[in-house]
Amino acid sequence: MRTGRRALAVAAIAASLSLVLGGCVSWFRAPEPERTSTPTGEQVAAELQPFYSQQLVWSGCGDGMQCTTATAPLDWANPSAGKIDLALVRQPATGERLGSLLVNPGGPGGSGYDFIQDSIDYATSERLQEHYDIVGFDPRGVGHSSAISCYDDPAELDAYNYGIIPGTVGSDAWIASVEAANAAFGASCLQHTGPLLQFVDTVSAARDLDLLRAALGDKKLNYLGYSYGTFLGATYAELYPGKTGHLVLDGALDPATSDFDVTLTQAMGFESAFRAYLTDCLTRDDCPFTGSVDSALAKTSALLNQLSANPIPADDGRLLGANTMFIATILPLYNRDNWHYLDQLFAEVFEGGTRIAFLLADSYNDRNADGSYSTNSTEAFIAINCLDYVSDSSVESMRADAAVLAEKAPVFGPWMSYGGTSCASWPFPGTRQRGPIAAAGSGPILVVGTTNDPATPYVWAQNMAAQLENGHLVTYTGEGHTAYNKSNSCVNDVVDGYFIDDKVPESDPQC
Repeated sequence: MRTGRRALAVAAIAASLSLVLGGCVSWFRAPEPERTSTPTGEQVAAELQPFYSQQLVWSGCGDGMQCTTATAPLDWANPSAGKIDLALVRQPATGERLGSLLVNPGGPGGSGYDFIQDSIDYATSERLQEHYDIVGFDPRGVGHSSAISCYDDPAELDAYNYGIIPGTVGSDAWIASVEAANAAFGASCLQHTGPLLQFVDTVSAARDLDLLRAALGDKKLNYLGYSYGTFLGATYAELYPGKTGHLVLDGALDPATSDFDVTLTQAMGFESAFRAYLTDCLTRDDCPFTGSVDSALAKTSALLNQLSANPIPADDGRLLGANTMFIATILPLYNRDNWHYLDQLFAEVFEGGTRIAFLLADSYNDRNADGSYSTNSTEAFIAINCLDYVSDSSVESMRADAAVLAEKAPVFGPWMSYGGTSCASWPFPGTRQRGPIAAAGSGPILVVGTTNDPATPYVWAQNMAAQLENGHLVTYTGEGHTAYNKSNSCVNDVVDGYFIDDKVPESDPQC
């Protein structure tokens, strides 16, 4: 059962995390391999030459887009052990071209391929499209690339995403049941995916990013990363500081924050955003809540507890429990323009209805109306995080953390607890130890943070900008998850000016 994990951090959802690299790249440096030159004039190990020198063959794939597939080593520590596919889509620059701009929407598990193909105007401004080939790509394990797969029958994924674990949350029996469900999920992922499951960590994805940069013919990387994509971009900068061109990291994750602190900060962020929604809602006649913000928060908390004890059956046989209601509630918080869905959601559920709740939860999980799934975001999210995080799955620690979450975020905290169960029996252990990313020697990197971002709280942007040796914070005062191309002209002008005119703000522009 999917329970207690951090919320998916994807910018596209509205239209964890670093590796201590010094201990994880030593195998790449010794012994010194034979080196050869690539078409961009770089020196790479001879065994990597076929990957760095590959010629991408593009074909039209509709609406002026071009698509191709690149290959990368399955295991960067042993490049001869096998290959994987990486899917790319691009829109060629419409004017004076400056190079390629790779875009990642977040996740982990979000499809950059679909993000650009379906929502390029949401992802980037017209000015950037004029000067850059806008390139979407699916990281290893995701979507159109060599992908994580866990089930043949979508009904099995339904059971994982929406299933109800009986018993009292946090009891011995409940924890044992959740751990058994997660162990079975991991075993099924290994059975269906094979060796790739071991190699979908973020450092491997960052190495893929450098390969894509070279295959696109760019000497330095130009990159726009949203949400989890900020961590991918920062990891790249740590590995290849001399190859950083223009990097913008919007909705940043803090690489040094512990697994529990990530969950706690995010729970508090969602609660703050929900409080902002309620403050607005209670000024309107059509608001499904009455009274004060505090009384509305209490009513929401009581509703979640009620759904945990007595789920509401839907017409398709699924049950609306607390976890699904939590997902349905947080999704509209990613973008203020979607707050009206919360009006509909609570008005209906208060009357015993489930249609809007499942519509929102299905959107979050990329579940289609016919019960199929359009992406593998759930599988990829868990597989990548289980490699990127070393979680504490001891019952004592989880219960202590749950108490803190309930105190600091009493409405949503209880439904983000016990995340340690997710990876306790994952087929491959997490190896990353948390720590700051400095990317010493990199070019200037812009870090964009929104003051009331519910999914990646503003303090993470402040922390990442401070950790980076050449980080520059851009603050947007407002609501919603991520800011570029969806907030105001101040943010857009700063980001576009950086990418196009090499303008680095002397200080935080305070947008």
